[in-house]
Amino acid sequence: MSQLTKEEVAFYKKNGYLLHHKQLFSAEKLAELTAIFEDQLAQKGSKLSDELDTPHFREERLLKFLLSDEALDLVEPLLGPNIGLWSSHFICKDPLIGRATPWHEDSAYWRGRVDRLDRIVTIWLAIDPSSKENGCMQVIPGTHHNGFSEYESVDSAKNLFSTQIKNLDTSKAVHFELGRGECSLHDARIAHGADPNRSVDRRCGYTMRYFATDTKVFPEKNKNFKVWLARGKDLAGNQYANV
Repeated sequence: MSQLTKEEVAFYKKNGYLLHHKQLFSAEKLAELTAIFEDQLAQKGSKLSDELDTPHFREERLLKFLLSDEALDLVEPLLGPNIGLWSSHFICKDPLIGRATPWHEDSAYWRGRVDRLDRIVTIWLAIDPSSKENGCMQVIPGTHHNGFSEYESVDSAKNLFSTQIKNLDTSKAVHFELGRGECSLHDARIAHGADPNRSVDRRCGYTMRYFATDTKVFPEKNKNFKVWLARGKDLAGNQYANV
């Protein structure tokens, strides 16, 4: 069952994002996901807390959430009935020291790995409340229509990435303030970023990324990377971990 109205779908397509101020999972299921994150955090070793990428590769319990009806019903109105699981990432900004996320397009980092980038949607689920004070995500509405931006180098010690979009006007940035268990949706091509966490509160989110299966994933450009057929059927001859 679709969780989005026609008006919300139209807003997303025009602006490249949508704030979904509703609980994605039940309280019990959210608590279970949080416990998995805490396990991953305890196992991270020398990695920084914002570097817990593709945790579902090593923790299969996450597939319960990534392949859930709750998540897939949310993205189906945007992608259609044939959906692949692209990736996931725990992004945790520790209190006072959490690094900034430079302004970027996800599509810039995935360029060449798939044959199109207009059919990838990210759910950003708030494990902790996300606010301006603790470095919530920001987007520039409508920038998913712009194509690839020019990038410049930044200090990787203070930032999650080593590059950022050059000469970006951030005056119209929208802050994604979310309560625990709420989520946002954004297009892979939209310009987005986040300030460092300057508060005493941790800010953890779980990104759940999906693609329409008419998108071709190039195996030679995705070595040691796995995708799952989440719903419907494959339309591009992709290789899936669960098929």
